[in-house]
Amino acid sequence: MRFAIVGSGGVGGYYGAKLVRAGHEVGFLARGSHLKAMREKGLTILSQEGDFTVPVRAEEDAARLGPVDVVVLAVKNYDVASVLPQVKTLLAASERPALGGSSAAVVTLQNGVDSPSEVAAAVGEPVVIGGTTYISTAITEPGVIRQAGTLHRVVLGETFGDLSRVSSRVQALRDVLAQAGLNAEAVADIRAPLWEKLAFLSAMAGFCTAARSSIGPLREAPFFRDVFREAVAEVLRVAAAEGVSTPTSPDDVVRFMEAMAPEIRPSMMVDFDAGKPLEVEYLQGTVARRGHALSVPTPVMSTLYSVLLPHARGSRQG
Repeated sequence: MRFAIVGSGGVGGYYGAKLVRAGHEVGFLARGSHLKAMREKGLTILSQEGDFTVPVRAEEDAARLGPVDVVVLAVKNYDVASVLPQVKTLLAASERPALGGSSAAVVTLQNGVDSPSEVAAAVGEPVVIGGTTYISTAITEPGVIRQAGTLHRVVLGETFGDLSRVSSRVQALRDVLAQAGLNAEAVADIRAPLWEKLAFLSAMAGFCTAARSSIGPLREAPFFRDVFREAVAEVLRVAAAEGVSTPTSPDDVVRFMEAMAPEIRPSMMVDFDAGKPLEVEYLQGTVARRGHALSVPTPVMSTLYSVLLPHARGSRQG
């Protein structure tokens, strides 16, 4: 199968490298020193499951990649708009049957719940497959990606159209990822998994970044579990008000948080320390705004949003 990875950082680079190692044709869109290193030395993955390096095709211009079956969109939320022209170029070159006999698809792997609609507005709803992923990776030097821990989980599903059953193209993509050694799951409706991850990540990233702390010390603080649980509950109440019911409870998310290694730091905190932009608008912000519009109180998430918003543009602004 032919893949294009749009956003070859920690997440896109890791999954793309695994697909290359499994024998698939994968083109990577990258830039700068990372692009140069990938072309000259290949892409290296450092992981507790074993280190490996694969030769890759890396380009800065999507027009040089040719037709693909799947576009994996793995950029940060705030970069989605800027790469949509590249996505359109890839789709225009891919007018042939792909997943399950349909045309090429775009898989959105952004945090939060906004990306599928944003991408669909530009390329059409039938093209979009929603996805969410649980993995901790980062570029440690150009051409090298390190995975923290061993967790790599991808959930895929439709966002638009018939959400009553798992579609053939989602099942086909899930099977390809599983054959590449990835923990992949296919669902009929991706909206619930997207909100479930938002419930965990917006709370986890919000508290850790606001406190400038990994999760371990926070768990030792008085009342933290109670306020963390309430933050999660706010997100799930907003989801319910939007018509999305999830089987996950606030207590489920608290247990997941408690099982994490104490040194774990969310990517938002890593970005804050590096002076990079933060996904505040797409995590805490989207919960606060949607809650306000639906008359669902979100005092904890709105507080985190207000505290973090001055730093959203990066470079320690504010």
